[in-house]
Amino acid sequence: MLDYLASLPGAISLGLIWTIMALGVYITYKVLDIADLTVDGSFVTGGIVAAVLITSGVNFLLALLIAMIAGALCGLITGLLHTLLGIPAILAGILTQMALWSINLIIGSSKSNISISNNSFEVLFSQANVSDALWKIGIIVIAFIVLLYVFFGTELGASIRATGNNQAMSRAQGINTKFNIVLGLMISNALVALSGALLAQYQGFADINMGKGAIVIGLCAVVIGTAIVSKISTNFLVRLVGVAIGGVIYYIVFQTVVFIGVPTNLLKMLAAIIVIIFLGIPYVRRNYMDSIKKHFLNKKIEKGEVNND
Repeated sequence: MLDYLASLPGAISLGLIWTIMALGVYITYKVLDIADLTVDGSFVTGGIVAAVLITSGVNFLLALLIAMIAGALCGLITGLLHTLLGIPAILAGILTQMALWSINLIIGSSKSNISISNNSFEVLFSQANVSDALWKIGIIVIAFIVLLYVFFGTELGASIRATGNNQAMSRAQGINTKFNIVLGLMISNALVALSGALLAQYQGFADINMGKGAIVIGLCAVVIGTAIVSKISTNFLVRLVGVAIGGVIYYIVFQTVVFIGVPTNLLKMLAAIIVIIFLGIPYVRRNYMDSIKKHFLNKKIEKGEVNND
């Protein structure tokens, strides 16, 4: 039990790193109402770019900034494929993700794994000092939650949210919905790439496969967080905090499952099941429970226990 408790700070740290990615997923999935599959590629792009720059002697903070710019460019490509060429958003994301596989290998000089764990490379934090990493990651997450809340409260941010709510009505109000979609995808993938860059520094390496299933983890955090805070408030800030809570809860569950000995090759399936449960329960409650209530109500009406009027 003590070993399990000792592992929780590391799980929370990872949960907060992935929370930044989940915030990006939240922007596309909940704000823009777009299923963006660029994530699995742009996450790796962020990690690879940061690793290459750090091993080349670039300051780790500048590496994070450039990684975010690279992620924004990934979102730009997906956005242009969707808005200018009329390719469905989900397919545009898949196409960008496929292209990024090759691009990421080119950035990494055809290396599938780039190590930055050498002591000569300065990084923001590492898993060798979890307590140091935990408070630094916590500050970064809080900062981005506040920044996103402030941005989406501006006129531009509100227009992006309006675009996601109703594109036709937004266009009728003179809002440039295509620009907003592209901008939203750029912001989303910039956050995703930042998360990948932070993870690369934390674990000491960037790997071409590190983004596999990233979209599922992001959705887990979004779905879990939204389910938790939906009964508390619909405030945008509360929902962003909920995403952070969801990311941490997911990794605590993940750590618990690993601790009790569940085979690691089942973990991706577990993540998918969590998403299915949290997405399916509201639907089941809304549809099947209502049908059951109507059935019993009709029975009572037939028996004369309830007035049909």
